[in-house]
Amino acid sequence: MKGRRRKNVRPARVLKSETLFRGRVFDVRRDRVIEPSGVNVVRETIRHPGAVVVLPVLADGRIVLIRQYRHAVGQYLWELVAGRKERGEGFSVGARRELQEETGYRARRIRKLVTIFPSPGLLRERTEIFVAEGLTKGAPRPEDDEKITSRIFTLREAERWIHTGRITDAKSVAGILYYATFAARKR
Repeated sequence: MKGRRRKNVRPARVLKSETLFRGRVFDVRRDRVIEPSGVNVVRETIRHPGAVVVLPVLADGRIVLIRQYRHAVGQYLWELVAGRKERGEGFSVGARRELQEETGYRARRIRKLVTIFPSPGLLRERTEIFVAEGLTKGAPRPEDDEKITSRIFTLREAERWIHTGRITDAKSVAGILYYATFAARKR
């Protein structure tokens, strides 16, 4: 049952819940729960609306990565296109929006590769990773606080950058390696 909760596992029973922080992007909650194993515990979690990740693939099989500064880790990172899913927006719609905003590309085809939970011990964020194909170049429209550069890589080059530690962003490592292992057309 790929990606589905087993029916014989009951969910945690929430005894008390309080919101500690409401932010522009996420909320922080503290819950007292009885987990399915019977453990009575307090869990603090970050609640996020979900995210989309896009692996843009050009007609010749090369991929597009972006580079931007990430304050939380204090450095520039090479990444796949990604962003928060807007309220009421479907994941694939958000993927198309983020692709155009960050790279300028529009995709004729977009399909889901995999769903991941980046840090399920504390973060309630479902991340859907997509591959975008049939790309047409246009002008990027990044948000005001985004200073993004893009670069085209071969898939092998991106894999080497992961292996050597030049690509360290988890969603990008997951998306690139999943694509390379399970979805890329063998050329």
